[in-house]
Amino acid sequence: MVSSEYERRIAARFATFDQDGNGYIDREDFYGAAKALLTEFGVAARSDKGQALYGGAEAFWQGMAGIADRDGDQRITREEFVNGAVKRLRDNPDRFAEIARPFLHAALDVADTDGDGAATVEEAGRVLKCLGVPEDAAGPAAATLDADGDGKVGETEVVPAFARYFTVPE
Repeated sequence: MVSSEYERRIAARFATFDQDGNGYIDREDFYGAAKALLTEFGVAARSDKGQALYGGAEAFWQGMAGIADRDGDQRITREEFVNGAVKRLRDNPDRFAEIARPFLHAALDVADTDGDGAATVEEAGRVLKCLGVPEDAAGPAAATLDADGDGKVGETEVVPAFARYFTVPE
């Protein structure tokens, strides 16, 4: 049972990872997110960028499973997610950032259509929509990721923001 406001907020984040809405998070949710991003940006799965994204998705899944899949069934239930996040990540959001970094790095690379090393705010919004952020919230959320106001969203901005969002400090 979710007993605190912090745990309630973490539980609400579960749906972001449960891409197919089947009630648990598994490897396919991470691969589904990768496939959606590749489709959105017209990048082939067998390309270097595509392979890096799938590799990042696998690394992210392995890290999440290691933290939260308490029964080892290769599925993370909502309860496992809440308990894993609360007990293992609450005091160490940097750990979560490091687990997510390979996927986020590869996702930004896929979205970086001009090859300058960062995604535009608009491209970042497209990424967020692919990852399940509602269309009306994706643009404003992407704009907040542009911490320095240069119109670009880079890894140094995305990774800490992602960790903050999912570890939700009290």
